[in-house]
Amino acid sequence: MHPNVERVARALREQGATGEIVELPEAAPTAQAAADQLDCAVGAIANSLVFDADGTPLLVLTSGAHRVDTARVAALVGAAKVRRAAPEFVRAATGQTIGGVAPLGHPAPIRTLVDVWLDKYDRVWAAGGIAHTVFPTSYEELLRITGGESADVGVGE
Repeated sequence: MHPNVERVARALREQGATGEIVELPEAAPTAQAAADQLDCAVGAIANSLVFDADGTPLLVLTSGAHRVDTARVAALVGAAKVRRAAPEFVRAATGQTIGGVAPLGHPAPIRTLVDVWLDKYDRVWAAGGIAHTVFPTSYEELLRITGGESADVGVGE
């Protein structure tokens, strides 16, 4: 098992999460790729997007059917500027690479916003630490296991 997946699985157990990590037949670097393999709505995919909020990592878990409104997110977190983080910034903050960033299992806690649109789905799928892995969860469980804040972060759907 990949070390990132082991860290995420351990974090899920420690947080009392109900879902198990599953390996997909193919990498799922996008929400649509994951939804196609899981036979679910793209909106039920919890994209883990890392942003640079005035130099501080910010994790936004957004519905796969949304684009993040960075101006709205900046206002929500009190940052002057929020922008997509560079791959090196993402790896330093999460220990994971873009396309497989899980909502937990990071070297240190990251402030997290969880898109309210994910609450529309009974089952939500989140990345498991690499682009080939995901785990089932729920909106409420995502809030609990990440210590995240409920927020309307995007545009879409």
